Amino acid sequence: MKNPRILVPTDFSDLSKLAFSNASAIAGLFDGKVTPFHAYMQVNELDGFYYMGETSPEADLRTLEKTLYKKLEQVASELVEEPYRDEPVVKIGNAARAITETGKDFDLIVMSSHGRTGFSRLILGSVCEKVLRTSHTPVLVLEKESRLMPLERILLTTDFSDNSIYAFEPAAEFAEATGARIDLVHIVSYEQFDTLAQAQHDSKERKDRLARLSEKYLGDLEQQVRTEVIFSEKSVHEEISRLTKSRPYNLVVMSTIGRTGLDYMMLGSTASSVLRHVKTAVLSFNPIPNQ
Repeated sequence: MKNPRILVPTDFSDLSKLAFSNASAIAGLFDGKVTPFHAYMQVNELDGFYYMGETSPEADLRTLEKTLYKKLEQVASELVEEPYRDEPVVKIGNAARAITETGKDFDLIVMSSHGRTGFSRLILGSVCEKVLRTSHTPVLVLEKESRLMPLERILLTTDFSDNSIYAFEPAAEFAEATGARIDLVHIVSYEQFDTLAQAQHDSKERKDRLARLSEKYLGDLEQQVRTEVIFSEKSVHEEISRLTKSRPYNLVVMSTIGRTGLDYMMLGSTASSVLRHVKTAVLSFNPIPNQ
């Protein structure tokens, strides 16, 4: 990830600002640039006052855009180190659509899970969820409790699908840049087997396969990588959630599309469930273009 262009959408809420400091840290690791971004629908009376304070809601769009541009500059100046700041971008239109379209020209999108509308952690913010569904630029999602830096331990998950392999390279890049340890984990639910003996017989084959994947894609980081096959009575997303609570992971890296070929828009997918339940930062990939 050399000289990445990082897009940071914000609605100026405190939680959305969390993304800037983390984006700045990532830019520092890879000599990248951080672009503050805001999208707005055409101004109405309420938004006019929200954005411009004492400014009349009848102010024209040009005045509003200048105001938003300055707000983005101010936020970035407070939270992003000067060498990594790029010019703000302001767009008119639906926020999720604008983020996804603008993100096509970037290497990474960093955003919080929720904005100024609030909601429980169990309900992904609507903008964040739509971006995750439609963006083919990698998306790093942060919760209030996320502690990405210093990056010391990464959970990298795989179901052995080709899609899940997309997550290996960025995980390796983060580990190489920070010295972080990678736990490469394959999770199997006992529900997939008729008997315990069948599961145990399958275990060695899966461990060997995971070791081969590690050697092929993470071989240069051999001393930093540990492989683990976990058989669990829980679902995959529940086991991932348990791992993030019981181990001090700073980052979970995973694909939003697995071996089923079903994308993130399918209700109950592992990726969407993980994002709803973990407090750890999650870096996700949507490798298959929408049809």
